[in-house]
Amino acid sequence: MKDKIINGTTRFLNNSKLKIEKHSPEILMGLGIVGVTVSTVIACKKTLKVNDILEEKRKTVDNIHECLEAEDIEYTQEDANKDLTIVYTQTGVKLFKLYLPAIALGALSITSIVAGHTILKKRNVALMAAYAIIDRSFKRYRSNVVERFGEEIDNELRYNVKTTEIITKDEKGKEKKEVVKTTDGEGVITGYSDYAKFFDASCEAFTKDPEFNLMFLRRQQDFANEKLKCQGHLFLNEVYDMLDIPRTKAGQVVGWIYDPKNKDSIGDNYVDFGIYKNCEPHRRFVNGLEQNILLDFNVDGVIYDLI
Repeated sequence: MKDKIINGTTRFLNNSKLKIEKHSPEILMGLGIVGVTVSTVIACKKTLKVNDILEEKRKTVDNIHECLEAEDIEYTQEDANKDLTIVYTQTGVKLFKLYLPAIALGALSITSIVAGHTILKKRNVALMAAYAIIDRSFKRYRSNVVERFGEEIDNELRYNVKTTEIITKDEKGKEKKEVVKTTDGEGVITGYSDYAKFFDASCEAFTKDPEFNLMFLRRQQDFANEKLKCQGHLFLNEVYDMLDIPRTKAGQVVGWIYDPKNKDSIGDNYVDFGIYKNCEPHRRFVNGLEQNILLDFNVDGVIYDLI
């Protein structure tokens, strides 16, 4: 019975410790915000006593000047300077002691906020590293699949494409078999990336003129490439902003790196919106027959940890 109680208590303490460590950034930032508020209130209250200290200092200084001006008192300028130094020093010490609790609590609160931010920053770095490893592993896996089985098999595996046979009848009632490819509803057979976005009426620059839309997208693609060369890097969210497409969480860490001198560069060293992708919808858009287009960006992957 005693062992069970001890073990149960130990588990409870360990679990509590883990939960505190897990939520430590929020706890530290919360305490810091409360501390800053309380220190401000304390400082305001202490300010009410400042006038008393300053009034006492003023009276003492006036007395020193009166003694200096009195002819019947042996009081030199050197004595006055020494006394004034003591008065100003004591006044400063009193003011410091008056505001010391507020200063100490404010400094502690700021330290708490900085500590919480530091913990979050370290966790974000760890998440970016883990994301980068997964991204590289997935790309390597897909590259191996394409090399061994081809792009068609890669797309079928990625989007869970299933081949099924259906039986149809022609006008004469004769049955014939057809092979069709379907998905589970979560993917598409065309093989677009997870970062693909529509340029359509939801975008501010979109018009009903397909030729103008094509010209706009080509100019924005050129601008994105110039920005990539100037900055040395470009995040996907920056490109989304150019096209008035809502930002995404992935767009904060995914993008392009410009490093043409590096033979082992992870990317293409240029931005491509996928306007001229070899498929029917894109051909119709380029030929002026469609107003909308699904843009598929050739991002290099996670670049946050490479900058």
